[in-house]
Amino acid sequence: MHQELPHARPVEFRLLNECPDTQARRGTLHTRRGVIETPAFMPVGTQGTVKGMLPEQLKEIGAQIILGNTYHLYLRPGHERLARLGGLHHFMNWDRPILTDSGGFQVFSLGALRKIDEEGVRFQSHLDGSAHILTPELSIAVQEALGSDIMMVFDECIPHPATRSYVAESTARSSRWAARCKKARTDESAALFGIVQGGMDRELRQQSAEDLLATGFDGYALGGLSVGESADVMYQVMEWSLPLLPQNRPRYVMGVGTPENLVEAVSRGADMFDCVMPTRNARNGVLFTSFGRISIKQARYIEDAMPIDPECSCYVCRNYSRAYLRHLYQSNEILASVLNTTHNLYYYLHLMQDMRDAIAAGKFKAFREAFYHKQISAGEA
Repeated sequence: MHQELPHARPVEFRLLNECPDTQARRGTLHTRRGVIETPAFMPVGTQGTVKGMLPEQLKEIGAQIILGNTYHLYLRPGHERLARLGGLHHFMNWDRPILTDSGGFQVFSLGALRKIDEEGVRFQSHLDGSAHILTPELSIAVQEALGSDIMMVFDECIPHPATRSYVAESTARSSRWAARCKKARTDESAALFGIVQGGMDRELRQQSAEDLLATGFDGYALGGLSVGESADVMYQVMEWSLPLLPQNRPRYVMGVGTPENLVEAVSRGADMFDCVMPTRNARNGVLFTSFGRISIKQARYIEDAMPIDPECSCYVCRNYSRAYLRHLYQSNEILASVLNTTHNLYYYLHLMQDMRDAIAAGKFKAFREAFYHKQISAGEA
């Protein structure tokens, strides 16, 4: 396997603890805007906001870093305008680290509205149908204009299923695009992460990792997961791919996932995660608890005076009943989304804290077993 090329680092990853029974690890990622304790979950702030949450609330519930979206912010309000307004941090009043995705996943999800070639991706805006081309160079320029602390290379998120020939062609192109991204970078104080692609193919995943290591990045991500494959296949790809990445660099599994996915990914050596699941589910009345998920819209909660989760110490569980939250949801009140989102993000962020604590204490295996036992034995409330 190729060795990674040495170069100066805008971020530093320090490995603090490793689980003796699994691949789980705890560390700290030092960025120009603060230290992130890993394993870490990043709330998704697509449009320069985590839906339903004030920045101060995000800090109160333990958010160390949030994610911004290159594609959406490029289209509206525009990266050049954002740069004139002081960058994304100033614009949204968030002084902690921000990771920006490259726009690749959003362009992938446009389907028939986009065309991929070696230069980049030609697409029509979902807002007004206007024509655009997003290239590796433009993706980096947009992310630098936003003031991102951790930028992602521009890649293609490969659909599943796909033919091996398509996956091979796309993966090789993403490797070339990654090298172009690194060459295009001008802000050396912002980190740039490479993204391992390769679909569900072990050899192509390995080739992608080798290509990225030969170029050299500040951290490495697994892309192309949670795109329709089974959980077992997702975990298999993690088992193949994560050991290929350097021990002394952060490992980010993109777009994943459920609480179970996070526990399993951490046990396989992943450090960073993002997913819309806690916020999107909150807006749809689905709440995460220590004993599984509940759907607050169900009639069984109409006179339920219990908090969402009696074991949870978030603001919502300390102050409101299931009956009230159901009433808000059924009444289509904005506060329903605010309170549900606060609880779900608190659950996710404190699940990560619990895993960090378990790894530090050398008890991650026992934590993982207890996590599943509680969900199986309690079932849905």
